[in-house]
Amino acid sequence: MSSTPRRRAALLAAALAASGLTVLLSGTPAAAATCPTTASGGASVPFRTVEAECSATNGSAVGPDYTQASIASEASGRQAVKITTGQYVEFTLPAAANSINVHYNLPDGSSGRLSVYVNGSKLGSGLSVTSRYSYVDTGWIPGAKTHHFFDDARLLFGQNASAGAKVRVAADSGDVGQATIDLADFEQVGGAASKPSAALSVTDYGATANDSSDDSQAFRNGLSAARSQGKELWVPQGRFEIGSALQIDQTTVRGAGQWYTVVHGNNIFNNGSASGNIKLYDFAVFGDVTERNDGSPDNAFHGVLGNGSVVSGLWIQDTKCGLWLMNGASSNLTIENNRILDTQADGVNFDGAVTNSTLRNNYLRNNGDDGLALWSNGQADSGNSLVNNTIVQPNLANGIALYGGSNNTVSGNLVQDTNALGGGYLVANRFSSVPLGGTVTLSNNTALRAGALDPNWQFGVGALWFDARDQAITGVTIRVTGFTAIQSPYEAIQFIDGNGAGKPIQGVTIDGVTVQGVGTFVAQSQTQGSVSISNLTASGVGVTGTYNCPYPTSIPRMTFSGSGNSGWTGTWGDCSTWPAPNSGPPQPPTSGSNLARGKAISASASVGGFPPSNAVDGDANSYWESANNAFPQTLTVDLGAAASINKVTLRLPPSSAWGARTETVTISGSQDGGSYTTLVGSRGYAFDPASDNTASASFTATSQRFVRLTFTGNTGWPAGQVSEFEVAAS
Repeated sequence: MSSTPRRRAALLAAALAASGLTVLLSGTPAAAATCPTTASGGASVPFRTVEAECSATNGSAVGPDYTQASIASEASGRQAVKITTGQYVEFTLPAAANSINVHYNLPDGSSGRLSVYVNGSKLGSGLSVTSRYSYVDTGWIPGAKTHHFFDDARLLFGQNASAGAKVRVAADSGDVGQATIDLADFEQVGGAASKPSAALSVTDYGATANDSSDDSQAFRNGLSAARSQGKELWVPQGRFEIGSALQIDQTTVRGAGQWYTVVHGNNIFNNGSASGNIKLYDFAVFGDVTERNDGSPDNAFHGVLGNGSVVSGLWIQDTKCGLWLMNGASSNLTIENNRILDTQADGVNFDGAVTNSTLRNNYLRNNGDDGLALWSNGQADSGNSLVNNTIVQPNLANGIALYGGSNNTVSGNLVQDTNALGGGYLVANRFSSVPLGGTVTLSNNTALRAGALDPNWQFGVGALWFDARDQAITGVTIRVTGFTAIQSPYEAIQFIDGNGAGKPIQGVTIDGVTVQGVGTFVAQSQTQGSVSISNLTASGVGVTGTYNCPYPTSIPRMTFSGSGNSGWTGTWGDCSTWPAPNSGPPQPPTSGSNLARGKAISASASVGGFPPSNAVDGDANSYWESANNAFPQTLTVDLGAAASINKVTLRLPPSSAWGARTETVTISGSQDGGSYTTLVGSRGYAFDPASDNTASASFTATSQRFVRLTFTGNTGWPAGQVSEFEVAAS
């Protein structure tokens, strides 16, 4: 990148110091951690997420830990940073931003504030933080433990910060005494929208912002007038209190933006019936739901949306659910571009009779049950599409679940860091649902660290799983294509009758799957039936390829068919025991697989905020940068064991902000980390954003444990720079 971000930061610091304001200058990271692997796919969002453990801090590392009811188990990447008074996490902005949203945990029973600094200058208003919505107990759910440890707090800076700026979150004197920081989202938020000229304003019907008075009746009056006149109801900037739920039909409600218009209440909309054409745009719903009560409709929207309704651009937080659709038929819905955070239960649940509707480009995090669920309860959910959504850390269930229903499609989604009592993606006949039917399609979905140890069963749940709990999965065509499972703690794909009766699973065709790291098995079957798995390529298998032990033992084993599979030979032989994750013999990597990702890496020197771990984190947008004006510089990855390699690929961030450049590099290898042999002599590697800023070098296959890059020049910046350092198995 250019020097502009750092140069501007220095000039800003000097100007603030001259004006008499307190200025903190950033230093070298005080603690370092291995950044968690990231994955592409899911929602396109307006913010960039930066993990605390990948940032400068003088706090202490938390995790990684997958143990149920541990703080780290509910953190993104299963890692976080704990800070106490006098400590901080300092994030480096990957792109321009004027806001921060911090995902944090506090000790139970505490609340207060965290201080925020931008380029060393302390903002007057810090982050208000509380444990009020955390430490939830649901004793009626078997296997549940205290959970839901994190919450979110957001803040507009009141200024624009450029890429490379330093944003520090600190526990100063007078702030909370302890906080665990998981991550921060940074966004360049546009200005508040203006009232459409033809709209009616809710303030004209008596609603008053920011005064804690109940605005429910004013909203009812405004909704009635808007419907009768065929106009939109405008909700301006500010916070409005809804003490009793509203009914809505054939009406549009529009806010000034999800950072500006806040509607506060536990159940904003509650529809016993509706014909449809309900449009909800561009506002936030903040609830005050501190415990999950399944007998209370504490949801941002509860009930029926009718036909042709739209929910778009909402920020929903601290309610029980985001949207729970029931009480009648809803069809041709569009639910898109929403942020649903920190709910006590599901993010969105289609509770029967929802058809031909689309859930797309939604971002969900820290939901207390399924992130997105189609539950064909009494009537089938049919013809729906769940497309390009991101679900991070559902606490008690799955990222995406199909409970019965027909002809539904799940495509292009990302599910990440699931916890106990669920997996990544579930297709099941469960919860008395109308059975699966027609054609169910799952295509191009990704699961990252998805699946967990089930505390009731005491074995793992898969990143993708099929459950014939209520009745056999038959008479349905289920097609899975383009599925990717990365670092699954237990099995990648599972087939089970959750009631242990051995009901069969049939009609499942899986084709074109990539498994990159799995704790136990690639395929785990605990019931009978027949499924086809083809073109599944696996690497990093923790125990062996297949577990095929039906229960009860009197029924036949699952019949697997298919072709073109590689990297997952072997079948577990002792059906009376469960192996510990990663307890099997190491399996050789597949040709072309990247051996460097997530491995230990070191550098001769680094600029603060750009550690060497960024070069092996799987994210081309983060990068390592060496000390400036100090060639030569080295970057060395330890593959963990000697391996046969034949290619190195180097990447820089694909953004057009990175102009074309040539870096001069020597590639060498070592068996012991002491004596190095040249693999590719010094040469220039041309990086051009027009070709994704990627360069590579192939060489004769050789066995090496350590691979080193030695940088002696860079035409774009006086330092070594790499966003991804990939080493291919031969």
